[in-house]
Amino acid sequence: MLNCRTIFLSDVHLGCKDCQADYLLNFLEQAKADTIYLLGDIVDLWAMRKQVHWTLSQNKIVRCLLDKAEQGVKIVYIPGNHDEAMRLYAGKRFGNIHIALRGSHTTAQGKKLLLLHGDEFDKEVNFGRAQAWLGDNLYDLLLFLNRWYNRLRRLTGGSYFSLAAYIKSKVPGAQNAIARYRDAAIAKAKRGGFDGVVCGHIHHPEIRLQQGIIYCNDGDWIDSCTALVEQLDGCLALYHWTEQAEIIAGLPLTGNSKKAA
Repeated sequence: MLNCRTIFLSDVHLGCKDCQADYLLNFLEQAKADTIYLLGDIVDLWAMRKQVHWTLSQNKIVRCLLDKAEQGVKIVYIPGNHDEAMRLYAGKRFGNIHIALRGSHTTAQGKKLLLLHGDEFDKEVNFGRAQAWLGDNLYDLLLFLNRWYNRLRRLTGGSYFSLAAYIKSKVPGAQNAIARYRDAAIAKAKRGGFDGVVCGHIHHPEIRLQQGIIYCNDGDWIDSCTALVEQLDGCLALYHWTEQAEIIAGLPLTGNSKKAA
């Protein structure tokens, strides 16, 4: 059982065939928190316009979240671009889940964090429509390769490995776009007087202290399978949750960034 103060999740993409629902369901069943923030693209309405891919595990995820909310867990849903239709219901509740356009969270160590999905930074990251179209289609190809690569790994007894994330880490253009996105998010938090920012959108999990601002991207459940967790002492950690759950990065909010195995 993972006992923590707060969980941050985004980019689950329920309804999409690449959603790693079994891993997320396992995480939610083993994680206990006072508060859960859903930072957008929880349901992939874009993908569902083309083809609905809704599994039993995806249905159980929705039921699990609703049950946690009924049991007193505070759950805030901040929609993203793939579930932007939910933004029309900002200020309302779905069951006991509160819907908001953005939010803030104060950690146990008194750090105030800006919470948003992050698609508002697209104009500062993209070079133009052609590049955006090319990027989307290349990512679809990466997901296709990731899906079949991991099917072969399972058949040979191997554990999950994010081939898509590995390939992205080797592409200079992708790394430049990630850096520009990070800079835009940090600037937004700084202008607002926040100590840090938590976002998703770009499917790149990361914790970093930059310009005195805590930058956290909680990743996704398409290829990375990561969640950001505020531990009971107020420290932040990124969990990679597949066959073998592990902390891949941690940041004690009173100190500098560090890597953890």
